[in-house]
Amino acid sequence: MFSCASFFAGVGGIDLGFKQAGFHVVYANENSKKASLTFEKNHGIELDTRDIRDVKSEEIPDFDILLAGFPCQAFSVAGYRQGFDDEKDRGNLFFELERIMTEKRPSIVFLENVKNLVGHDKGRTFSVIRHSLEDLGYDIHHMVMNACDYGNIPQNRERIYIVGFLNRDVSTCFQFPDEIELTTTIGEIFNFNERVDDRYYYREDSNMYNDLKRDITSVETVYQWRRKYVRENKSRLCPTLTANMGTGGHNVPLILTPHGIRKLTPLECFRIQGFDRTFKLPENVANSHLYKQAGNSVVVPVIRRIADSIMSAITQKDS
Repeated sequence: MFSCASFFAGVGGIDLGFKQAGFHVVYANENSKKASLTFEKNHGIELDTRDIRDVKSEEIPDFDILLAGFPCQAFSVAGYRQGFDDEKDRGNLFFELERIMTEKRPSIVFLENVKNLVGHDKGRTFSVIRHSLEDLGYDIHHMVMNACDYGNIPQNRERIYIVGFLNRDVSTCFQFPDEIELTTTIGEIFNFNERVDDRYYYREDSNMYNDLKRDITSVETVYQWRRKYVRENKSRLCPTLTANMGTGGHNVPLILTPHGIRKLTPLECFRIQGFDRTFKLPENVANSHLYKQAGNSVVVPVIRRIADSIMSAITQKDS
């Protein structure tokens, strides 16, 4: 069985996709205390919660595949797009992965980030990352994929996926998965008819209620509150979940139900990321943190399909 080490693991979405494809996660690192509580509730390994800069390579068990959804705020359209110049060093944390790759020499690397990474700083940021990996000997494949096209998940969520192989024969056998038909509907994920806790509904005395009532008219789509106006997603897709959707009023996905206009619940946010019904949320974590965890996570079925393609490339080379 091929072993994986996961960095910036979050709640373990990448880990879950690779486990579903038959890989074994032997190590995971996540510095966020709140995200680690969700991770530990759903994964059967001990989580290393230290800052990655404090983790020495010799302390990590040997592994075949490095997994990392490295911090994306520095490259995100929703963030400041500072990249490697990010004053909080979030962008520069990529070089901690480079350090670990240099010293551990995993045969395969899998990286996930926001779509904007490709064009950030006129392509120079992505060029640095690509050349870093190639200088380490990796043959690189990358592709921007949307959850609704590649994961059968009705969310408009584009991300870049980077896969690198030390073995050129395995690399030659690898292909990213093809598009698949979207058959899952938002109605299968969000229960429009069930009444949820009152805290998720907008009250008539709220500042924005009149705007919401005027513009949210369909029970067949997901809307979005954009600070000062309502945006309708006419494609019947959920808009891209964001990490800040639980902190105030911006980019909050909304639905119209027989019981009123409401936000998605944190559990619904994880469902629209493709986490199945066995995935559990900790009871002692505030909703604001759960929304952030869901917004920072990955679409599990897309990860699983890429992991399946990696497994297929490995087995083709060995056959």
